[in-house]
Amino acid sequence: MIDRTAYDAVLVDLDGTLLDGQGRIRPRNFDALHSLAERGVHVMIATGRSTVATLPAIEGLDLETPMLVFNGAAIYCPKQGRLIEERILSNRVIERTLEYGRERDLLTVLQLAEKKFATIPRSRDEERALEFFHGLQQVERSELPDEYVIRAIYYSAGHESSAALRDEVEAYIDAPTFLTHFPLNLLVTHRESPMQVVDVHPPTRGKAEGLRFLQETYGIPPERVVAIGDAGNDLEMLRAAGLGVAMGQAQEPIRAAADRVIGHHDTDAIAELVEDLFGPRS
Repeated sequence: MIDRTAYDAVLVDLDGTLLDGQGRIRPRNFDALHSLAERGVHVMIATGRSTVATLPAIEGLDLETPMLVFNGAAIYCPKQGRLIEERILSNRVIERTLEYGRERDLLTVLQLAEKKFATIPRSRDEERALEFFHGLQQVERSELPDEYVIRAIYYSAGHESSAALRDEVEAYIDAPTFLTHFPLNLLVTHRESPMQVVDVHPPTRGKAEGLRFLQETYGIPPERVVAIGDAGNDLEMLRAAGLGVAMGQAQEPIRAAADRVIGHHDTDAIAELVEDLFGPRS
């Protein structure tokens, strides 16, 4: 029999998890999470997106619990309308990051709290890689900012895998960071892309920072948190949560790390999970 008082919070990823293949929240999943929040359960979005890219995707959910953005490098409070936590790349890392992008001549994006800058794309593949950024400014490489950067992103069509690019970036920067990586074609909006992607963040525990925040702010221990995700940048929170849940289309390492595997993100699997764990809406 399921203990319906076992969990006090839900950490949920966006792309490939809460958002379907069209980039929308299915109505039943939307209603389930909205109702859960109204019942006093903390529903916390945990995404690699920036704040600017996240807010339109969850419009109407009206969640009061702050959301984790930039893969754990920042936390945004909807009540205050601002970041309440923010970690930035050190001067040493920024310097090495800019040098690496220049020496390898890679398409580079730098994200600040409210601004985004990219080098000017030189090919159609690079143009497409930037198509879905919100509020992006394209500048000459010499005009990229060198302070207050939360995340740097490299795009490469010349590496055989994102892991190979990650290893090269890590060795070059040679300083404490948190790196995530993936082939761009994992995203439904870039299925034909040849680009490999590496994100460079300040040192964090990734999305597991959400568990730390829930405990520090609301006194909710990790064992009373459900975490739901589908990709490599979700592993930290899946492993640290009391119940780690993988989406059905997630790659095998993600499913293997989870305590439970549910349906595809194009289904009502999250609503079904919520009802199973917390009971039907009253």
